[in-house]
Amino acid sequence: MKSNTAARRPRVVVIGGGTGLSVMLRGLKEKPLDITAIVTVADDGGSSGILREEMDMPPPGDIRNVISAMATAEPLLSRMLEHRFANGSGLAGHSLGNLILAALKDITGDFVSGIKELSRVLAVRGQVLPASERALVLHAEMEDGTIVTGESNIPKAGGRIKRVFIEPADVSPLEEAIDAIRQADAILVGPGSLYTSILPNLLVPRIAQSVVESQAVKIFICNVMTQPGETDDFSVSDHLRVIHEHVGHHLFDYVIVNNGEIPPQVQNQYAEQGARAVHLDLDELTRRGYKVVADQLVLFRTYLRHDAEKLSRHIHELVEGWIGRKR
Repeated sequence: MKSNTAARRPRVVVIGGGTGLSVMLRGLKEKPLDITAIVTVADDGGSSGILREEMDMPPPGDIRNVISAMATAEPLLSRMLEHRFANGSGLAGHSLGNLILAALKDITGDFVSGIKELSRVLAVRGQVLPASERALVLHAEMEDGTIVTGESNIPKAGGRIKRVFIEPADVSPLEEAIDAIRQADAILVGPGSLYTSILPNLLVPRIAQSVVESQAVKIFICNVMTQPGETDDFSVSDHLRVIHEHVGHHLFDYVIVNNGEIPPQVQNQYAEQGARAVHLDLDELTRRGYKVVADQLVLFRTYLRHDAEKLSRHIHELVEGWIGRKR
C-alpha cells in the first residue's frame, strides 16, 4: 500500500505577484501538483488602485491575473476576466475581472470568500489566496534618504532603493496562507518585481518566518531581465542579497535561472527601456550555498517571457526529487 505522501499530489506554494508569476502558473497547473498561490495586496495603480480606494478592499489586479492563469474553464471566460474597458465614464481602464471580484466581495461579505467563489466558477486548478485580508501600503526608502509611497510610484522615483517596508507593519497574514506554507512540500518565490511584487508578501508578519521553519524545498525563480527603477544592473545574487537583507534569513535551497542567449535585437529593444539581462554570477551563488538550475528558459514574442513549460518541468523534477529523498 502506498504511503499518504506517495498517494497525494505534492503541495506547492507559490509566492509573488505580477505578470511573471501568472506566466509560470499557466505551465505549472498542467503538472500533477496541488498549487496554492499567495499573492501580493500592495498594488495601488490603475483599476486596482481605484477599487481599493473607492470600495475599501484589497487590490484585485494581481489576484485576477493569477485566477485567470490557473483557470481550466472555457478559455473565453479567462479572456473575459482580462477584458479592460476602453470607454465609458467611470468604466474606462477597469478590467471586468477586477469588477467581478469587487462585486463578489460585496455579495459574499469578504474578499477571500469572493476569490474562492470566482475560483470555483472558473475551475481554478489549486487555490488563490491574498497574503493578507487588508490592503497594504508599500513605501521605499531610497539611498538618498527620501521616502516614496505607493507601489506604482516606486519604480518611477529614480535613484536606487535602499529598502522597502509595508504599512501597517503589524498587519495580520491570512491564516490559510500560513497553513499552506506549513504544509507545503515546495515553496516557490518569483518570478516577479523584486521590490514591488515579491518583498511585499515576505514582509507580511509570519510569512517569511513560516517559510524559514518549513521543511519544504525552497526555490527562487529569478527574473530574466532587470527592471528599470528597481533592479538596475542587478545580478542573480543581488536579488537574493536584497531578500536576505529584508527578511534576515537565507531562504532558498535552489535558484532557477536563465543561461540562454538573448538575441542582440531583443537586448537592444530592452536596453532602450533601461533593462538588460540579469547577470548570472554562478561562482557567487555557489559560494553562498545555493544549488543552481540553469537552462535556456526564455521565449520571445512581443516580450521576453519565461518558457512556462520548461520552467514547470524543472520545478516538478526538483519537487519530486526532494520528496523522494524524504521517503
